[in-house]
Amino acid sequence: MILYLDTSALVKLIIREDGTADAVAWFERADLIASSVITYAEACSALGQNDRRRAGTPSRLSEWLIALDEHWREVMRVPVAEWPAGKLALAHGLRGMDAVQLAAAITLRERLQAGTTGAPAADVAFAAFDRRLLEAAGHEGFATLGGPLD
Repeated sequence: MILYLDTSALVKLIIREDGTADAVAWFERADLIASSVITYAEACSALGQNDRRRAGTPSRLSEWLIALDEHWREVMRVPVAEWPAGKLALAHGLRGMDAVQLAAAITLRERLQAGTTGAPAADVAFAAFDRRLLEAAGHEGFATLGGPLD
């Protein structure tokens, strides 16, 4: 399986919450894992916000960032495709970064089909925990993994 991870799915590999077991299973089963280059910054932001919300408890941010870096080393980074992302935002009513994620997954799929990644051409599963983004990914022909958070 070729797995495209949205930030919400990547963060679940690090912070134990609903959906973590699924995200870990997908990550472990995947032959290739990919995500947009923006995902790292988004994940750092999400981890920092989560740590700040835990006021009164010891910080876990350093530990989480180490785990993020370990996972990130296994991820193929897909560049931002700003023009297609803009069109996807309009077509599906997506937030900007969600549109960038979907555009990156489409770029990955196109590269796999063209044979330019060195990976076998196969179906790409789009993993996220955002209802609207998963619906848009399904409309764009992706198998989807995850569930709604919003």
